[in-house]
Amino acid sequence: QVQLMESGGGLVQAGGSLRLSCAASGSIFSFNAMTWYRQAPGKQREFVALLTKVGITNYADSVKGRFTISRDNAKNTVYLQMNSLKPEDTAVYYCNARPINWPRSDYWGQGTQVTVSS
Repeated sequence: QVQLMESGGGLVQAGGSLRLSCAASGSIFSFNAMTWYRQAPGKQREFVALLTKVGITNYADSVKGRFTISRDNAKNTVYLQMNSLKPEDTAVYYCNARPINWPRSDYWGQGTQVTVSS
């Protein structure tokens, strides 16, 4: 059973930056993809960014050009660099790991709060 632990959230002013980390208890290279999702108050959880095993990335339109997903296989950690933050980026950010049989199974972290003040 893989465990994911997010960190790096906090309070930042609009226009600022944060880097989220997602540390896995096992090898992230074993997963087909690592992703970030977010959930704002009163809203459904939404996709933010994806990084496949072979290095392909995909981003939600709302974060393209501002957020960057990356990984350090040696540290079993995935990152989400968030620049030019906006108040609408305020949400709990979740790390998600997709094994080969996704969507039949996947793994989630507990989330980290990001608050962007205007």
